[in-house]
Amino acid sequence: MKEKSLRKPEWLKTTIVGSERFAYVNSIVEKNCLHTICASGRCPNRSECWNRGTATFMILGDICTRSCRFCNTKTGKPKTPDLAEPENIAESVKLMGLSHAVITSVDRDDLPDLGVAQWVATIAAIQKINPTTTIEVLIPDFQGRKSAIQQIIEAAPTIIGHNLETVRRLTPSVRSAACYDTSLSVLQQVAKSGIPAKSSLMLGLGETVEEVLETMDDLREVCCSILTLGQYLQPTAKHLPVSEYIHPDQFAEYKRIALEKGFRSVESGPLVRSSYHAERLLP
Repeated sequence: MKEKSLRKPEWLKTTIVGSERFAYVNSIVEKNCLHTICASGRCPNRSECWNRGTATFMILGDICTRSCRFCNTKTGKPKTPDLAEPENIAESVKLMGLSHAVITSVDRDDLPDLGVAQWVATIAAIQKINPTTTIEVLIPDFQGRKSAIQQIIEAAPTIIGHNLETVRRLTPSVRSAACYDTSLSVLQQVAKSGIPAKSSLMLGLGETVEEVLETMDDLREVCCSILTLGQYLQPTAKHLPVSEYIHPDQFAEYKRIALEKGFRSVESGPLVRSSYHAERLLP
């Protein structure tokens, strides 16, 4: 029996607004054959962010080796990493005039090093060409390999993020091949290094308020200091359905509670995504 979809509330309805700035950012992305999570993830804030001249770059191609049931990124057999990609990203950051660059990637479980060398090269290229630009990275779990995570730490980005995505109970049905405790371990290793650790949760997948608060406690236990909370939106009919549209007032309450629990910075709202207004969360 086909599940009945929920009607999207007014507070979630957005439109793509074009501008010269939007067209400029788009031209840079296309000219340099770059991938952005803004497009592949069907982010509802793409218009706002691109009109501000910011974008979240996705490295290591646009095909992921995992098939998480919430994610719109293509899955399958990825191509060989593009060795020119780090320089292309760095040059694009310069052309866009970004003061804060956000980098993420697909999972590359097919590579012996899980893609960490490309990560390090990209961070280094941005630092070389854009020495005053702060860098935020949103990394995969690297299968929990501490040596890989340590290489990211030693590359010295400004913020290292890794998304827990959902509560413990729902993790097996939401995240492909990922483990709740492995993600917590990644964040703990980052936080212990002195670099701010950041994570994000999608809400509306069937979690309870109590589970959200327990997840906040788990994140604080590993010293995660930056948190973003946003509404899960079903990318296609093949993905997990939305169980509930969380009211903006509840998001505001979650932010209040998260700050009380000791998070240094919190962004919480229906349209918030892990890199939304990322520059506001700088240490």
